[in-house]
Amino acid sequence: MTARVPAQFAGDLNELVSVEKSGSASHPRAHSGFTMTTIAHAQELFRRADAVCFDVDSTVIREEGIDELAKFCGVGDAVTEMTRNAMGGSVSFHTALSERLSIIKCSREQVNKLITDHPPQLTTGIKELVEKLHQRNVKVFLISGGFRCIVEHVASQLNIPLHHVYANRLKFYFNGEYAGFDESQPTAQTGGKGTVIRMLKEQYGFENIVMIGDGATDLEACPPASAFIGFGGNVVRQQVKEKSSWYVTSFGELLKELEKI
Repeated sequence: MTARVPAQFAGDLNELVSVEKSGSASHPRAHSGFTMTTIAHAQELFRRADAVCFDVDSTVIREEGIDELAKFCGVGDAVTEMTRNAMGGSVSFHTALSERLSIIKCSREQVNKLITDHPPQLTTGIKELVEKLHQRNVKVFLISGGFRCIVEHVASQLNIPLHHVYANRLKFYFNGEYAGFDESQPTAQTGGKGTVIRMLKEQYGFENIVMIGDGATDLEACPPASAFIGFGGNVVRQQVKEKSSWYVTSFGELLKELEKI
């Protein structure tokens, strides 16, 4: 999934990785295309999952990475509302991402410093849940509309292989100034998380993949995901809550479900 970067670019945020390393509510309705319609069915699919894919911002971590970057660059107010609209599904994800980044225009140095000074905070219970899934030989993936350098930092804390990370890449000129983002990545497009899940099914032969997340871009990933679990532990998005067959507000609820086996 690595795209070639034009010669005028110094590279993407993969370079930053080396720097880094040196009670639940529910609703019975399902959105169009859902293969599951009940909490019980969703729970069963989760218990039997071959792979579990997590959204990152406001799910695996407490914050929205792009909002934190915007605040760090002094344009937080202008970007936060756009993020809310993107996660609520009122605008296309690609449009929202492009517009927000055009406002932020972060430098490589700013992104580096954000990760150093304000590392992403894991949501309570996620480390234990991922450990439990790994113990059961369930493959865990992070599929994010956020930025790869931040998501890889999160993956390393959770012992998730970096080749199980799918996220967006920022581009920079040789002087470190912002030069856009890699639009060839599926996670940069509307419906991109579903595209990644289809790729995972083809690559690994998974029959049962569960998607967990807080936003509209996660909800749209089912299908091709076998089940979608809405997560409201950090932020509640009404559209997601209403259209999730199983909606949880803590990862402890998912751990309890695994303990039934």
